[in-house]
Amino acid sequence: MRKAPGSGADTVAFDLEDAVAPGAKAEARATVRDVLSSADFDPDCEVCVRVNPAGAGQSADVDAITDPDCRLDAVMLPKAASAREVDTLEDLLAERDASVPILALIESAQGVLNAAEIAAADATHALLFGAEDLSADIGARRTDEGTEVLYAREHVVLAARAAGVDCIDTVYTDIEDHDGLADETRFAAQLGYGGKMAIHPGQVAVINDAFTPSESDVEWAERVLEAAESADASGTGVFRVDGEMIDAPLIAQAERILERARAATDDETD
Repeated sequence: MRKAPGSGADTVAFDLEDAVAPGAKAEARATVRDVLSSADFDPDCEVCVRVNPAGAGQSADVDAITDPDCRLDAVMLPKAASAREVDTLEDLLAERDASVPILALIESAQGVLNAAEIAAADATHALLFGAEDLSADIGARRTDEGTEVLYAREHVVLAARAAGVDCIDTVYTDIEDHDGLADETRFAAQLGYGGKMAIHPGQVAVINDAFTPSESDVEWAERVLEAAESADASGTGVFRVDGEMIDAPLIAQAERILERARAATDDETD
């Protein structure tokens, strides 16, 4: 846990749910609380804790991690199935003077169908897509292509973007397959995801690199925005760059590319 912030991830998430055996929950809570409240635990990245679902130890989890001395930047809600569940967790945090953003993990059929209302809940700051639990929930068999969860994966992006919150893609379970991870991460970025969960520190650099725009993409974006500025000055609505007709959607794409490039540069500087 103390080494995790050094992995280069933007957020580290300590898990009190699936990673902990039922009989070890109390010990896990104490361990997480001890680290979060330690005077020498002050990482540069965000710190999140994945609690258990409502009715399965969530209240005890929240009690453990909301000590005034605890470093806590966000809470992850697993198996989020409705906006009401987000509201319930928000109320628990508020009762303990710990109102932090909630990251809602969409990993069930009901969660996918209710993704829009979950994303629109006041405390929701991001939707996270969980393909593994979703596949188990609907009885699908996981494949390398991922076509069995593609609709749900796209639906989560739409729900998040419509609500104006972040969307984070599912884990890649083969921790040795960096090429496959890079390909899947680039595909997630094409779908509209703004990040990807990692389950091993060795995956972080691969994910960060896959989300970093290439030099040619950055150069294209710079040309587009430079041309857009000139077109604006002359009152032209549509113009060409490299023989391609450019309009508002492509200008927005160019802005996103440069935003990601700047974020990558800032991370390297930090």
